[in-house]
Amino acid sequence: MASLTFKHVYKKYPGGVTAVSDFTLEVKDKEFLVLVGPSGCGKTTTLRMIAGLEEITEGELFIGDKLVNDIAPKDRDIAMVFQNYALYPHMTVFDNMAFGLKLRKTPKEEIKRRVEEAARILDITHLLDRRPKALSGGQKQRVALGRAIVREPKVFLLDEPLSNLDAKLRAQMRTELTKIHQKIGTTFIYVTHDQVEAMTMATRIVVMKDGLIQQVDTPQNLYDMPANLFVAQFIGTPQMNIIRSRLEASGDDVFLVFGNNKLKLPPEKASNPAIKDYIGKEVLAGLRPECIHDEPMYLSSMAESTITAYVDVTELMGAETFLYLLVEEQELIARVSSRSTARSGDTIKVALDMSRLHLFDKDTTKAILH
Repeated sequence: MASLTFKHVYKKYPGGVTAVSDFTLEVKDKEFLVLVGPSGCGKTTTLRMIAGLEEITEGELFIGDKLVNDIAPKDRDIAMVFQNYALYPHMTVFDNMAFGLKLRKTPKEEIKRRVEEAARILDITHLLDRRPKALSGGQKQRVALGRAIVREPKVFLLDEPLSNLDAKLRAQMRTELTKIHQKIGTTFIYVTHDQVEAMTMATRIVVMKDGLIQQVDTPQNLYDMPANLFVAQFIGTPQMNIIRSRLEASGDDVFLVFGNNKLKLPPEKASNPAIKDYIGKEVLAGLRPECIHDEPMYLSSMAESTITAYVDVTELMGAETFLYLLVEEQELIARVSSRSTARSGDTIKVALDMSRLHLFDKDTTKAILH
């Protein structure tokens, strides 16, 4: 088992393109770490540097206490699972899983034991005699995982392994991967652009943008305390609402003002020293969709933070409803109960839960207050 340590790692390509900048991170032993971010943010390049498939331009990478910058991929004791599974079509599932061990001249009995154990963990024992063309996408995914598991590596690297699966199977495989990680107790480093995968599986998430780490934290902390506007809007579905607004003070009270709306901040937020410098200035206010309510009980208990909104579109999702609202030219999304009677074209009252308000600096986009 192994931890990983990145010390100021850079990846620069000819022509001045920097794919990864100053990547500094400690990955704990047995952790399930997910690298997440939009396409081109450097997450796959980072994974490939761990695997040794990309050279590190600057900085140091340690696996355990061993510096691996100049160590060949085959000697790094890692296993990688790719997006396209990369199974050999002419080989059975057993032979696909055993192939890497045969190359290492592992004894036959040991190969059999490891393959059968991995097949049992992955519930594919009944598929060992089949060839890849006779497998479904989910079964191929398990075989690719099995081929990695039999190697018993220190670190598993997974590059968007679920992106070729349909929605139902993806949800199922997310759960399976979490169980597999718990069973085999190895360090997993997983790359995805899908923040739902990141939120559901990770012990910690690294959010990346333009080759830079934006924030590293547990899924819940990223959701509740995003470091900046990018993280706030990247994590969470639907994404966080951002309201262009201004802070005003009257005595000890502080108000959020946008258009004709003037909403009072709760005392614990109003008294926070972080907002002193922003009184009288424009800020970006953030509210998650579930913090906007249209039910009568909220409208009465949050009378001081109730506004009028025009319902542009409603999406009935079964268990809940999404309301796409217009409030004085600003667009908001509310996640409300499926019992909501609001429909497209209605003008309704909604209550904003100001205790869950986030504030961001308009220029730097850094978080001011959660």
